[in-house]
Amino acid sequence: MLGVSIFTGIYYWIMKTDVGYGITHAIRQPLFSALFIGVIMGDLKQAIIIGAAVQILYIGLVAAGSNLPADDCLAGLIAIPIALHSGLSTELAIAIAVPVGVMGVFIDQLRKTLNVTFVHMADRYAEEGNTRQIMLCNNVYPTILNLILRFPIPFLANYYGADAVNNFMASVPEWLTHGFSVAGGLLPALGFALTMFVIGKKELLPWFFIGYFLIQFSGIPVLGAAIFGLCAILLITMYQKASVEG
Repeated sequence: MLGVSIFTGIYYWIMKTDVGYGITHAIRQPLFSALFIGVIMGDLKQAIIIGAAVQILYIGLVAAGSNLPADDCLAGLIAIPIALHSGLSTELAIAIAVPVGVMGVFIDQLRKTLNVTFVHMADRYAEEGNTRQIMLCNNVYPTILNLILRFPIPFLANYYGADAVNNFMASVPEWLTHGFSVAGGLLPALGFALTMFVIGKKELLPWFFIGYFLIQFSGIPVLGAAIFGLCAILLITMYQKASVEG
């Protein structure tokens, strides 16, 4: 398991640096990472089967306020290798993926908290006009911190197996778990507040609330609301253009 442990550690780090953003968000999914894990471990078919089962858990995730309710990438990188190595069923793989996905959210919240340090450092360097240090604070230092936080988790979990994962989850203090849960609940609200701030124009805020409550109370998916929003934008643009020409 040493080879797959190193691979999953590096893969998790790279995927969570969000380089390319849309690309990393696509290829970090459990079903995609199962392809590489299956090749390394010599059982591609079973890896894909397990990856597909884990993928179903996270197929509808929405990052409200840039905060996912579960870490789909970490869940797949730990549940799939352990299930393959131990000969576990897809049901047991899912049972491993759920708590691991939640643990990944806690790690991400810790990363965001620590990254604030680099923001303040960049502010000080900006006052001095030190562009090199601003670049380091923006790219290099957070990437190194990300490596320190990300790599050991899937590496150790896959190297020592399912029992080590279960023992670790049981050893996490309740106050720490509760604290991260509270922080996770606040982040979506902060994300919505930032979105409203970016919109800026008061006359556009009703459209923001229409979209939000449309999803909350109508049950339609986010894609459906986006299509309605696009149609509304096109109608408003056409109406304004016709008014100007008239």
